[in-house]
Amino acid sequence: MQTFYPEIKPYQRHQIAVEAPHELYVDESGNPQGIPVLFVHGGPGAGCGKYDRRFFDPEVYRIVLFDQRGAGRSRPHASLESNTTQKLVEDMETIREHLGIDKWVLFGGSWGSTLSLVYAETYPERVLGLILRGIFLCRREDIHWFYQDGASRLFPDYWDSFVQQIPEEERGNLLNAYHRQLIGENQIQQMAAAKAWSCWEGRTATLKPCQDLVDSFTEPHRALSLARIEAHYFVNDSFLEANQIINNAHRLAGIPGVIVHGRYDVICPLDNAYALHKSWPDSELQIIREAGHASREPGIVDALIRATDDMARRLRKDNGDQTA
Repeated sequence: MQTFYPEIKPYQRHQIAVEAPHELYVDESGNPQGIPVLFVHGGPGAGCGKYDRRFFDPEVYRIVLFDQRGAGRSRPHASLESNTTQKLVEDMETIREHLGIDKWVLFGGSWGSTLSLVYAETYPERVLGLILRGIFLCRREDIHWFYQDGASRLFPDYWDSFVQQIPEEERGNLLNAYHRQLIGENQIQQMAAAKAWSCWEGRTATLKPCQDLVDSFTEPHRALSLARIEAHYFVNDSFLEANQIINNAHRLAGIPGVIVHGRYDVICPLDNAYALHKSWPDSELQIIREAGHASREPGIVDALIRATDDMARRLRKDNGDQTA
């Protein structure tokens, strides 16, 4: 079974100013002459983590990580101003142009898969391939499943903690109720809501309990951006048209892709990945038998690293590299 590549440090860091007031954190690691790959983090609002550059062979890939608007080390933190899906797609283009990259591989999980797919459907000529995990189509039924009725039946104990933050009379629409608290001026209530929201997500992300993951989700700096930005996106239908990704899947024709999805993913159920695969003939669907949603589960790690290695061999072969 494949495990993470050794930990490496960036060889270059950037702060790229985009639309005011936003400034994006971007870093590069691996081989400066390698295959460009963009890591697209989840959430929205999660920011990049310590494992994210370790899915790629640093001898082969030029690894680009960035924190999306309001997330991680980008500034201002947890900002909702001018923070939409379309703005993030254009930020990715700004990064590509700033780094002098012609085409790149996109690697994204959960919301990162959403944003990667929207980018690829907008700029298919810039995409060498897609490696996606925990597909999230951002349909209304997907949001309702996780934040109102569905996942609640599988984790009633964790769900009880989640709903306690909201007065009983407001529980008919938990998303809207959380959104009100997360954008409100009561900072104590805002942080309590952020931690409850993020704890629910962290607790349900893995097939087996993982306290380290829950702790990373509920760390105050990350919890605030994750909860505020997710709620902001989800009350606005993620700034997407109904079923936009599937309706535009024909634009992915000719782009090779690997879809890795846990059989027991509760946050983004498997039907998301299955619908995408059926609409995208150039994709390969790998259903991981003993896994949930998180990228660090052993079966998911194994499949993703095999996918990045295979993608590199394929691209080098296509470019005439006889050593591929």
